[in-house]
Amino acid sequence: MKIWPSMRFAAVSATLIALSQGSSPALAKDCSLLDTQTAMNICAGENFKAADGALNAVYAKLLNKISPKARPKLQQAQRSWIGYRDAQCAFDTLGTIDGSIHGMMLAQCLTDLTEQQTKRLQHQLTCQEGDVSCGGQ
Repeated sequence: MKIWPSMRFAAVSATLIALSQGSSPALAKDCSLLDTQTAMNICAGENFKAADGALNAVYAKLLNKISPKARPKLQQAQRSWIGYRDAQCAFDTLGTIDGSIHGMMLAQCLTDLTEQQTKRLQHQLTCQEGDVSCGGQ
């Protein structure tokens, strides 16, 4: 499957933007060098799967660290955040909904927001005593 040069430029640009906005180059594969849209879609999906796995690991550690009283609040917050992430990415990618690039754009959005949430939870996990920006201690 061939993609138009303008679509390839958009794909490369989107990848670079995602990387500059907090995606972890150590975890993320560089999908922009692939030569088919299908390969880029698969690569972006794999990046999201890795980001989701990292988020789940940090979430599980935090859930085990915080007080029993705080656990339901974290679980509620995480469920709400997942709903927000999915809705935000559905909105952000409306312009590509009918195109072959849509899967990649959606996966990149999901990856970006997931990595941001992982950092947020990691901060909670590594809070120092007395840090008022931390909950559930």
